[in-house]
Amino acid sequence: MKTARLVLEYLKETGVKYIFGIPAGSVNAFFDELNEVPEITPIVTKHEGAASYMAAAYAKYTNELAVSIGCSGPGATNLVTGAANAMREHLPVLFITGSVPLNTMGLNSSQELDAAPIFAPVTKYSVLVKDSKDILKEIVKACEIALSDVPGPVHVAIPLDLQHEEADDTHIPTPPKRTAMVPDLSVIKNVAKELLTRKTGYIFIGQGSRYSTDQIIELAEMLNWPILTTPVAKGFIPENHPLLKGIFGFAGHEEPSSLINEGNGEVLLIVGSSLGETATNNYNVNLTKNRFTIQMDFDQSVFNRKYPINLPVLGDINLSLSYLIEELRAAGLTRNTADSVVPNKVDFEEMTEEYNTINVLLSLQKYLPASTRYTIDIGEFMSYVIHHMKVLDYSTFDINVHFGAMGSGIGTAIGSQLANPDRPTVCITGDGCFFMHGMEILTAKEYNLPILFVVMNNARLGMVYHGHSMQFKRTHPSFEQEAINISALATAMNIPAYRVDDMQDLNEDLLNNFKNLNGPAVLEIALVDNNTPPVGDRVKFLSSFGK
Repeated sequence: MKTARLVLEYLKETGVKYIFGIPAGSVNAFFDELNEVPEITPIVTKHEGAASYMAAAYAKYTNELAVSIGCSGPGATNLVTGAANAMREHLPVLFITGSVPLNTMGLNSSQELDAAPIFAPVTKYSVLVKDSKDILKEIVKACEIALSDVPGPVHVAIPLDLQHEEADDTHIPTPPKRTAMVPDLSVIKNVAKELLTRKTGYIFIGQGSRYSTDQIIELAEMLNWPILTTPVAKGFIPENHPLLKGIFGFAGHEEPSSLINEGNGEVLLIVGSSLGETATNNYNVNLTKNRFTIQMDFDQSVFNRKYPINLPVLGDINLSLSYLIEELRAAGLTRNTADSVVPNKVDFEEMTEEYNTINVLLSLQKYLPASTRYTIDIGEFMSYVIHHMKVLDYSTFDINVHFGAMGSGIGTAIGSQLANPDRPTVCITGDGCFFMHGMEILTAKEYNLPILFVVMNNARLGMVYHGHSMQFKRTHPSFEQEAINISALATAMNIPAYRVDDMQDLNEDLLNNFKNLNGPAVLEIALVDNNTPPVGDRVKFLSSFGK
């Protein structure tokens, strides 16, 4: 058995169903051996960068290991951005890259690059294998590291010649399983004591609370405390929960901002947020000022990073919350069932007939299934999504504002759809992002993935345009681009496509066409919206460096 086949057999045993990437010479052994491993489907993409976003999304929505592969040299460097994104989101992704044959290293071989040190800063582990006997051992080690403690990406580079060598030992090790990070019960007891002593506070949730929404809601209902979310946590808590006050941070809402800046909350309970720039509204000092601050996370490095933390709680967030709820229950606190989700509370009263970004986004939600997951790309529309779109169901948004890679929302939609095939998926992207990774709509077509790609086409780099207009009071002509009919481009690939030029075009009859797709479709929104997007605080932050 070739070493490449042995790696695939091991990955099959770990539960891997897809490998995202592009075949090429330095990884050809893996793609050849996939013929013998039908349990693993290669998702052949149009760009390795998109493959890395797909793998990250798949890991996120299955909560399992994902795999992405690329050739040596440019294939490897194309994967690095996705590795950095996975590192930022704590996602267990195994990146496999090819490498030139051992006896050609240092001889300017085709696509030669020592990728291991390049991946090192954006992964938990990165290694170049130099002996075929070590290949499986290094893959196993990397997978264990990816899933252990704080999950994250790992990278293994394997020379082409070693992939073809016969393995001496074909024993398949037991697949790794993540060991839960159990919080210190004495710390949990201290948290309960502080919460009971101080009667008012806010629960502030970030991306790390993704798998703990039930516990967060139960805790909030026991304490009767408002829930505030970061932009990336939008979608975790349904809009119609009375304790949800909205988003604090980039493109956030007035009420959470008022609570943080002027409210009387004695406690700030931070759950799963590293308190970065976009989460804290440019490191607002009022977030923790004069408040007893508790932070729950499984990543010890986030404690006291920028804000002083009175009581850090290290452990898996769902366990920390569950133990805390038990402590509060033992102290006599009960859940207030009146503070539960109110059916049919969400409405769309703010919609008007004006053809603008707000009305377009709300129309999508009004007529598409409430369970739709929206993967949001990077652009001016993202700020409108954060500020105006409704949260109609759990886990309904994937917003990558923290790393901010343009085009990532397109690959994310494909990874999300493969992870949760029964859930409707809509990617909201822009023309700038589409020109980076838009050809992945063809990947969705080749794998019959029913994804609606909504392209906000304003023929300019909208976020840059508005940002410069607000910061510098002028824009450079290069920010505007030639207007391209993107729907016609999709039609040329035999993908159903529709173009909207007026608000009247975007109606229930049109959107009903996207409810039972057999493959992807493109909805182009041809719209130049000169209204100012809700990014004022971000511009103020950037402007502060020019003074």
